[in-house]
Amino acid sequence: MVAVYSIVVLAVASTVYAGWAPPVPGLPNTFPNIAACVDQPLEYSCENTTTLKNTCCSPTPGGLVLQTQFWDTYTGFEKKGQLLPKDSWTIHGLWPDNCDGSFEQYCDLSRQYDPAPDDKTVPAYHGPGVDTFIKKFGRKDLLDFMNKYWVSQGSPSASFWAHEFSKHATCTSTFDVACYGPGYKKHQDVVDFYDAVVRAFHMFPTWTMLAASGITPSNKTTYSLSQFQTALKAQSGAIPYLGCGHNGTVLQEVWYFNHVSGTEQFGRFKPVDSTTKSSCNATGIHYYERSPKSVREVRDEL
Repeated sequence: MVAVYSIVVLAVASTVYAGWAPPVPGLPNTFPNIAACVDQPLEYSCENTTTLKNTCCSPTPGGLVLQTQFWDTYTGFEKKGQLLPKDSWTIHGLWPDNCDGSFEQYCDLSRQYDPAPDDKTVPAYHGPGVDTFIKKFGRKDLLDFMNKYWVSQGSPSASFWAHEFSKHATCTSTFDVACYGPGYKKHQDVVDFYDAVVRAFHMFPTWTMLAASGITPSNKTTYSLSQFQTALKAQSGAIPYLGCGHNGTVLQEVWYFNHVSGTEQFGRFKPVDSTTKSSCNATGIHYYERSPKSVREVRDEL
């Protein structure tokens, strides 16, 4: 990522993301009404010993929170200006896995905005794109960041953002509409989720963490799985999942597993080791350079 990051153990990440600025005066807020949470015990998700009394205060049952990222080398939509950020991985999403590693999906069909659900029992959405929801809240800053760093391969980015909200955020209790109180504004939860994804993405600057250990994209050099795992654990505090395609030889994904104290939006993330075995080979892993025509220089403004 272009912004300069201190290479520190990110388990103690701040509850605000790097570069955060207060809301612009006059813009409606998108955060939930969680004042009641101040009286709740502070426990990490998946580590609580009693049943949560207020599910708006901690993600449940999906308390194993995954911040997931892609390493793509092209988008397929270059002619439409959909390009990848230079020196940065891109956002995949923020997933609420259950504490045993299982997961739910598309938990609230009244908030289904995915035009192409991967669950064929879920009806496709045909209304305005989620980018229009963000615009209605005046969040040009958020939309600009998402266009730079949350870039889809093989589909318009806004469709991918809708997929991630509908499949995952609707299964995260801290984004339930009830958590926003009687003053809830339609799609407030959607914008709030995207803010939370961006905040979590800032906690795990994969490109920078790997580059600091001498691991950079190359069309000639290959790496071992242990090289990636060691470099990322040294900076994040835990071993993430690394996903590879082409029979385990091409690095494509990373998933950072976390327990969370507080809400998924604002809480403290505690990295834990992946519960999913890597799909990468032990050696001979390619971390390919991107196509020059698929990349643009970006500046981190959030």
